[in-house]
Amino acid sequence: MKSIYVVTHTESIHHVQGLGGGWYDTSLTENGRAQAEKIAAALYKEIGIQNIPIYSSDLKRCAEMADIFSKTFNSKVILDRSLKEMSFGDAEGKTKEWRSKNIIPKPGNGNSLDHHIFDNAESRRDVGTRIQNVLSQIVNEPYENVIIITHGHALTFVIMAWLRVPIENMGHCHFAANPGGVTLLREDEFWGERNVIYLNRCIT
Repeated sequence: MKSIYVVTHTESIHHVQGLGGGWYDTSLTENGRAQAEKIAAALYKEIGIQNIPIYSSDLKRCAEMADIFSKTFNSKVILDRSLKEMSFGDAEGKTKEWRSKNIIPKPGNGNSLDHHIFDNAESRRDVGTRIQNVLSQIVNEPYENVIIITHGHALTFVIMAWLRVPIENMGHCHFAANPGGVTLLREDEFWGERNVIYLNRCIT
């Protein structure tokens, strides 16, 4: 049985500043670090196993959280750029007002999969493809328990990739995520079924 604990990063500087995230590379706040420590301790109590591999987005807010987790679990961290948040292109680091003014509406043909919400942003196809590829690699590693630290919007694509949703069907689905939310994905070894045991569980 394989269990994958997917954790969205906690409070980051861009959150409190009200700025667009994406690849805009800000650190955790002090509150975010305290939240990360609390979540790591709670998950360690739940899992009870050290040396669990921790895969993380390479953006600061996730990498810093992964470092906190590594100390709690005595584990190594593998930073992977494929676990990054969706790139929001020109909107990264911009205010809510700027984003509202410059957002690009979905095209009339309803093609959300290839839509770029801001100039120079990634599409859902772009994000789904890279996350599907990295999740396939993680699943094939010989570990029963894995931790993934990623971003709120990216979580939707991790779940869809886990459930083997084809890229062409990744245009509309959305799973709500809070900073520091924990999602447990588990594969039943008898039936080979992939389950979502719980979604966006808030520990903080």
